[in-house]
Amino acid sequence: MKLLLDFLPLILFFVAFKGAEGNPDAAAAFATQHFGFLVQGGIVGAKEAPVLLATVVVMLATLAQAAILKLRGKKIDLMLWISLTLVVVLGGATVWFHNETFIKWKPTGLYWAMALTLWISLAAFGKNLIKAMLGEQLPLPDAIWAKLNRAWVLFFAAMGVLNLYVAYNFSTSAWANFKVFGVTGLIVLFTVAQSLYLGKHLPPQEEDSKS
Repeated sequence: MKLLLDFLPLILFFVAFKGAEGNPDAAAAFATQHFGFLVQGGIVGAKEAPVLLATVVVMLATLAQAAILKLRGKKIDLMLWISLTLVVVLGGATVWFHNETFIKWKPTGLYWAMALTLWISLAAFGKNLIKAMLGEQLPLPDAIWAKLNRAWVLFFAAMGVLNLYVAYNFSTSAWANFKVFGVTGLIVLFTVAQSLYLGKHLPPQEEDSKS
C-alpha cells in the first residue's frame, strides 16, 4: 500500500501527460475551461496543455498523498515535505507562466535535497541515515555504512544532473519517459549493484546447530 502511495503521483503524472499528448487540442480546451483561472492570460495552448495538465494532476496527487498519511495518523517524512513544497512552488510556476522548465527542475531539486540531507546529517551531526534505516537488518561495519551513505549522496547528485541534461536536450515527451522508466531503471540497477557489494561484507550466517 505504501509503495503504491509513494509512486502514485509519478504514475498519475505520466498517465495524464500521455493522455493529453495524444489529443492536445481537446486537452487545451479542457485545461482552459477548468484551469484557465490558474494560468496567466487564462488560455492554455495545445502545445503546452499536456505538461500543464500533468502538472496540475501531480500537484493534486502529492497533496492527496500527504493528506491521506495525515488522516491515517502516519508521519509525513522529510522527503515528502520537500517533494510537496517543490511540486507546489515549481508546479504552480509552470502552470501560471506556461513554462514547463519549472516542473522539470522538480526532480533535480528533490534529488539534490536528498543528497544534501544524507551528507549534512553525517558530516554535521554524525548520523548516518542509511544505517538508521537499514542497520537492524544488515550488520555491517561503520566503515561500510559510511561508504554506503557516500554512494547514495553521489548517486542522487548525479541523478539531479542527469535529469537536467535530459530536460534541456530532449523533448518533454522524452523527459516524461525518462522520469518514469529511466529513473526507475537506474535506481533498480544501483540498488542491485549495491546489494551485491554489501553481500561481500555481511558476516557469514551461523550454521544451525545439529540435533
